[in-house]
Amino acid sequence: MSSPSIVSLSWGEMKVEGSDTLYKDCKVWPGGKRTWDWRETGTQHRPGVQPADVNEIVNKGIQTLVIGRGMEKALQVPEETLAFIRSKGIHALVLQTEKAVAQYNKLVKEGVAVGGIFHSTC
Repeated sequence: MSSPSIVSLSWGEMKVEGSDTLYKDCKVWPGGKRTWDWRETGTQHRPGVQPADVNEIVNKGIQTLVIGRGMEKALQVPEETLAFIRSKGIHALVLQTEKAVAQYNKLVKEGVAVGGIFHSTC
């Protein structure tokens, strides 16, 4: 099962293959996608992406997790979260969101088992 590609990205809006939903922030993995609702885990720009934010994705059989920090890289990714991802044997790529989406889509095309978590504003 492959991961859905990100078909469009602009400030505050993402479209994922196979969905009519416009996402502000989203999570994607092989065979799935959904809104990333920061309220579920109390996420804020600082300290940033928490292990609880990525837990769902790292348990989907991925090899690589791409994290989009926002268009202006305002969203932080603490070492605790990166250590959690590595403890699952998963490679993490942390990039500005436009670069993250490009890298994610490249990995999808290459057939890599890839997941992503993307913030589409600041």
